[in-house]
Amino acid sequence: MRAVLTIAGSDSIGGAGVQADIKTMIMNGVYAMSVITALTAQNTTGVFGIFEISPEFLAKQIDAVFSDIRPAAVKIGMIQSRELAEVVVEKIKKHAPQNIVIDPVMACKNETSLSNKDAVDFMKINLYRFASVLTPNIPEAQILSGIKINSDEDLAKSAKIISDTCGCSVLCKGGHMPNSSNDVLYCNGEYTWFYGEHIDNPNTHGTGCTLSSAIASNLAKGLDLIESIKHAKEYLSSALRAMLDLGKGNGPIDHAFLLKNNDM
Repeated sequence: MRAVLTIAGSDSIGGAGVQADIKTMIMNGVYAMSVITALTAQNTTGVFGIFEISPEFLAKQIDAVFSDIRPAAVKIGMIQSRELAEVVVEKIKKHAPQNIVIDPVMACKNETSLSNKDAVDFMKINLYRFASVLTPNIPEAQILSGIKINSDEDLAKSAKIISDTCGCSVLCKGGHMPNSSNDVLYCNGEYTWFYGEHIDNPNTHGTGCTLSSAIASNLAKGLDLIESIKHAKEYLSSALRAMLDLGKGNGPIDHAFLLKNNDM
């Protein structure tokens, strides 16, 4: 069994962050490992506090994983500060993992900031270039590209700008556009579109974490990037289609939908 490491923040209610990553990885047939960058006090209605792990302890976590069970892929999510981003860059250079999927988490759906500007500016230059693929949603892509996104053409243009700026393949996700679930990959000078079914489910907490973790899982299993994204989108769509309804706000998706018909 291939192992995959998530480097991300913790989510109290388990719908996003490290908890969503672990659920996704298990359901996609890999062994999940985790390094925590921050603890969050949050639920479906918002984020009420963030406790950042020290850079020294973050470094120890990463070294502990790589010195024992080497991951076949790494997913990187929430990194709140430049100090933590510097540690991640240092450890990537040291351990040189093969497949790296980066979800540039900047804010949650209630617009609470999960990464400060100094961290984002540092990661654009120093971290994202290591990515096998970067997976921004529209608000994140607008920040990274500097352009407004109102159409598929804007989405594609943004993907190229980010790729040229950050030096990596970029999957721009169109889920924030009305009635659209189309994503576009810009890789090695070529565009690939992934057309998805628009699923009318208001509970989308953790969808970005889920997609990036599924991509990392598929890369770890030896699929190429395009096939990894295709399978990841199918998994995410199925988890949304299950229509889990928990919490008073933007609820989580059903990562374990495949287990519903199994006797426990």
